[in-house]
Amino acid sequence: MANLVADTQVHGYSVAWPESWGLGRSVSHRFLLALVFLMFTLCVNSYAQSNKARELYNQSIKLFGERKASEAIPFMEQAIKQDPNFMDAYLKLGQLYEFTRQFEPAISAYRNAVRLQPDSPASGAAYQSLSATLLRLGRYAEALPYLEKFQSMFPTGSVQAKRIERQLQSVRFAQEAVQHPQSVDPKPVSSVLQTTPSQYFPVLTADEQTLVFTALKPEGDEDLMTSTFNGETWSPPVSLASSINTPDNEGTASLSADGRMLVFTACQGRKGFGSCDLYISRKTGTDWSAPENLGPNVNTRYYESQPSLSADGRKLYFVSDRPGGKGRRDIWRSDLDSEGNWREPVNIGEPINTAFNEASPFIHANGQSLFFASEGHVGLGGYDLFVSDSSGTGWSNPTNLGYPINTSEDQASLFVAANGKRAYYSFEEQKDGVSQKSRLYTFDLPESLRERVKPVSYLKGIVADAKTKKPLAATVELVDLKSNQVVSRVQADTETGQYTAVLPSGGEYALYVSVPGYLFKSLSFDFTQRTKGEGMSLSVPLEPAIAGETARETLNNLFFESGRYDLADKSRTELDRLAAFMKASPAVKIEISGHTDDKGDAAANLTLSQKRAQAVVSYLTQAGIEADRIRAVGYGKTKPVVPNTSDENRRLNRRIEWKIL
Repeated sequence: MANLVADTQVHGYSVAWPESWGLGRSVSHRFLLALVFLMFTLCVNSYAQSNKARELYNQSIKLFGERKASEAIPFMEQAIKQDPNFMDAYLKLGQLYEFTRQFEPAISAYRNAVRLQPDSPASGAAYQSLSATLLRLGRYAEALPYLEKFQSMFPTGSVQAKRIERQLQSVRFAQEAVQHPQSVDPKPVSSVLQTTPSQYFPVLTADEQTLVFTALKPEGDEDLMTSTFNGETWSPPVSLASSINTPDNEGTASLSADGRMLVFTACQGRKGFGSCDLYISRKTGTDWSAPENLGPNVNTRYYESQPSLSADGRKLYFVSDRPGGKGRRDIWRSDLDSEGNWREPVNIGEPINTAFNEASPFIHANGQSLFFASEGHVGLGGYDLFVSDSSGTGWSNPTNLGYPINTSEDQASLFVAANGKRAYYSFEEQKDGVSQKSRLYTFDLPESLRERVKPVSYLKGIVADAKTKKPLAATVELVDLKSNQVVSRVQADTETGQYTAVLPSGGEYALYVSVPGYLFKSLSFDFTQRTKGEGMSLSVPLEPAIAGETARETLNNLFFESGRYDLADKSRTELDRLAAFMKASPAVKIEISGHTDDKGDAAANLTLSQKRAQAVVSYLTQAGIEADRIRAVGYGKTKPVVPNTSDENRRLNRRIEWKIL
């Protein structure tokens, strides 16, 4: 699956990664030039039998120091012709070839250096460069003996031996992974999106109908673009917003599940705290707000980038090299408090973060599966993609996503749809080892990985006044009925009333839609047996809480045993909500009404409905609500909402309602 990133231009220097991604192996042309020049000068006085060979060697180094790598190669080649036993010239020729991305000649030059002195410690650099180049090309079997020989040059247990052992583990893992590939068939998302030299880092809403990605323009500017899916095709991409995109670079964005909260990275042009900072923007109607720096808790004088928002926008994962980490660049997390402020970030720790670099975290919409890139875990070379799952005891040991999702090239990031079926990424086209352009691709997640990712459903729609149809900026909360804890909380759009809420699998949940001055709406979802994520649309009309008007709602999260009136423990979520509503509206009086279906004796049903209504009133009075503000009425089977013609209809008729008096 090759490299998943773009070969972009930032400030005029070719880099392997966009600046806002800031992966550890990304280096500017200037830095790489200086690094290799240093390697050259360290050995400039290497012994050579021929004075002419040494002159040619020195001239090659001089040209390279002047940034004329291609011109330097013939002089180094001539030095070798003058002295075929000039080992250091072979090594430097290999480095020149590698620097100019001529990998086969580089391998040949390194092999010649090793051949001259196979057992000498002086050949260590040649063994290292040769094995590293072969690993970069995915030629694991060829690299293995050179690595083993290189390791034998160091004492057992030494730092160098341990580092090489890590490489050997990756080689063996890679050979096994290639023999057992994942079943993936990547395809371009759409040619319509290819309006710039490169596109990368795709993120989508929970319904997969809105796409945001980073686009590299011909002039080297990175902007955030967006496209929408109409069920068949993607629309031509447009700038996300003039308030967000500038002549400087914006990239590596993350969206909340509803697509109305955006966090992105900017590394220059905006007043910030460090080299790269994170910014947030919120969407109201069709407009994005002016980006705001996330502030000194999240951003520091160090490096912050590669954000990933949880589905409800209340948890933020990102990468930073601030003090207190486990390695160089680590993954950190900050939570949004009740007042809308980002708390002091915490390092998510082991086993995810290592002594090396971690990058591009992506928290799946289920809130449990964290995908990320790392050069510190055993993989196929460079940065590989991994997944780890959170639980009450912490994060699981990361799992490599396997070949060909991972290859010998660097893999940057992966976005997995809420339903766990598809993955999105950027694929980098190569020519002669040189990156040409990056395109957005998608593939069906293989079954072995799909089993790891708990799919989530989503509920979306519009909240409006039931009478006037005016959109309402409602609060939508998902509550776990077992723990009575809020799982997620989102706001409907102020202008449109649109909302999107993620519904996890594997539990029973209550969904509450509320606006001050209105009766809250409660919905019930039993996903204990659900294994596939499915989207649902539901518009929510809310009744104004006006005394004397026939505003009523069903309490959908009250649970009774068949034929009994004892409230199940998981009913307390609903009852606590109703009690809170009554306390917030001290002048309101309500009726609690019980209803049954048509099965059984009518008199018995009437009595049962009265007792169930009274059980609710008793709970509310114990919660501090005055008894004279609530009355209980049992209607038995006399007021069905639908005909009692099926089991599903009868289930709907068995209900508890409340209305304003």
